[in-house]
Amino acid sequence: MSLRLETARDLVVDVVRSYARHGPRRFYALNTGISTTEALRPAAEILAKDGLLLAWTDLAAALSPIEKTIGKQPRGSHADETETSLMLHLEPSRVDMAKAVREVPAWKPGGFQRDARLPGTPSPSGIFGDPTLATAEKGNAFFAALVRHIESHLENLRTMPLPS
Repeated sequence: MSLRLETARDLVVDVVRSYARHGPRRFYALNTGISTTEALRPAAEILAKDGLLLAWTDLAAALSPIEKTIGKQPRGSHADETETSLMLHLEPSRVDMAKAVREVPAWKPGGFQRDARLPGTPSPSGIFGDPTLATAEKGNAFFAALVRHIESHLENLRTMPLPS
């Protein structure tokens, strides 16, 4: 499923404003995507005009340092070494490594497409990266880094001044 950027942005704005009517002024989106920050950033700007503070999990910032240390894939972002490792750590029974294939196509704007004739990055498997390199041990390290990142963001959110 995909939403237009404006739809995703407005959805976040509407949800936060709805909760804000009950008193909260600080909000944190537990964001589990990379491209979703493109909607969260403008949502935060709109909400700041209402005196509301929106922060979110930035997976790239949280995981990039540890990926450089233990990751082996040349690049990835979807069902890749990192995401598969996380799932092997969190819920190994849900991972079928027999379906893991290395797929690192040339990036093209327009999202992932299973059909190479369509605009965007072709990915017949839906993978962008190399999940064959995934391990539960890497997933444990990725998860610990992600938790530390979220804890740090929540502490910062608690003490940041509200927009005026």
